[in-house]
Amino acid sequence: MKTLVWVEHEGGAVKDATLSTVTAAAKLGEVHLLVAGQGVGGVADAAAKIAGVGKVHVADDAAYANALPENVAPLVVELMGHHDAFLAPATANGKNIAPRVAALLDVMQISEILSVEGEDSFTRPTYAGNAIATVQSSDAKKVITVRATAFEKAVREGGSGSVEAVPGKGDAGLSSFVGAEISKSERPELTSAKVIVSGGRALQNSENFHAIIEPLADKLGAAVGASRAAVDAGYVPNDYQVGQTGKIVAPEVYIAVGISGAIQHLAGMKDSKTIIAINKDEEAPIFQVADIGLVGDLFKVVPELVGKL
Repeated sequence: MKTLVWVEHEGGAVKDATLSTVTAAAKLGEVHLLVAGQGVGGVADAAAKIAGVGKVHVADDAAYANALPENVAPLVVELMGHHDAFLAPATANGKNIAPRVAALLDVMQISEILSVEGEDSFTRPTYAGNAIATVQSSDAKKVITVRATAFEKAVREGGSGSVEAVPGKGDAGLSSFVGAEISKSERPELTSAKVIVSGGRALQNSENFHAIIEPLADKLGAAVGASRAAVDAGYVPNDYQVGQTGKIVAPEVYIAVGISGAIQHLAGMKDSKTIIAINKDEEAPIFQVADIGLVGDLFKVVPELVGKL
């Protein structure tokens, strides 16, 4: 079985989500990668070194510079003539591209798989992760998105895949890139951070959020996250949001400060290796999944913790 993996890249580097997707693809069979973009020769060379990769298809064309899904999907469909499955990380780009590929191939998409049970069987979360469904597809071509936190990352070095240029399909003329406002931070990127400190609505306002959460994150070299309630209240931008409708994370340590533990938030972080919860409500649902729970006033507890670090 031949698989084709969409390579998520940024700034000339292959993103971690791709490495997890390669691990999932390897469970199905031979792994080929697709690198699409403009001036992506370096990305293709780096992708070819990933352990377990057999071949890297490179489409270097201005039409793919911003990964517009309307342009990328026809390219993927063209390559699917020689592949049995297309896998993409369940990122914003992956979720944009995969459904269009599935529609053009007239097959069912299998979303956010957690494991590969066989060539046609997979598990995926449902009911906000409270139940795990096993799904089986009879489609000749599989289109799959992968929850990166469920798979180990493939090793970046050690592979010796061949690199092959493929002709682009050009601009489909259905969409155009206008611009992007990308937040920049000195802290680690949320989805790949080893330690995350998240704040909830209990912080009361934006000023408190920054004054309480950021010093702790800085001490720990951690990324900063937030619950949906904190984002909706305007404490922080929505790219901080962890949860079912935000970012799915699984760091080594997740510290939840003033977060009650709504189902949609738990769905995004309960796979974390160690969960530490700080909340004054001892009945808060977050304590049911926490490895370490501290019942107390966050406005006293967190500054004291920072002072001792």
